[in-house]
Amino acid sequence: MRNPSAAKSAGKVKTKAAAKPAEPAMDVAVGRRIRDLRRVRQFSLETVAAHTDLSIGFLSQIERGLSSPSLRVLATLADVLGVGIAALFGASPSADGASDQVVTRGLQRPELKLWRTGVSKQLLSPASGDNKLNLFLVHLEPGGSTGDELYTHDGEEAGLVLEGEMMLTVDSETWSLKRGDSFRFASRRPHRFSNPAQDAKAVVLWVNCVTGAG
Repeated sequence: MRNPSAAKSAGKVKTKAAAKPAEPAMDVAVGRRIRDLRRVRQFSLETVAAHTDLSIGFLSQIERGLSSPSLRVLATLADVLGVGIAALFGASPSADGASDQVVTRGLQRPELKLWRTGVSKQLLSPASGDNKLNLFLVHLEPGGSTGDELYTHDGEEAGLVLEGEMMLTVDSETWSLKRGDSFRFASRRPHRFSNPAQDAKAVVLWVNCVTGAG
């Protein structure tokens, strides 16, 4: 006779297994956007690889959604493609067809979820590949980080910690920022950031100003 509790447990396992592919779906969307931008600029994978020090194989995996890139890798690719990182969100145009959106509704925020690293960015400003100034809401899961390696990209950035704590490293100096603390620095200065807490999320209002993309 079949154990009812065992059947219930099996059902739970199946439900969890079915939900898992939602995360790689984000990788597929981002990879497709990177591929489209590369083709519009008529760049080969070899050209992008030469300008990023990333292997052709790794770039191909990213474009096919088989690899989840870090924020550092995405920032590097955005630089080479001549766009701000907001252009990688691949947001759909506004419903009314307007090309110069002014308002972004709370329920319509495009999100870039780097699920392997515990970092997600919601785009608060209207989505456009031509924007020089972009506003984000960055969520850092407990232990979430851009990685141990410092990275650089075009532009300037600034932010305000709304919740939790964030460790910010710029050049060789590291700061602990808590709710109410803010920052600003040139993005060409090597930097990284993380959430040191193991039991609380950090939320940061983040501004990126792209000076060289166009």
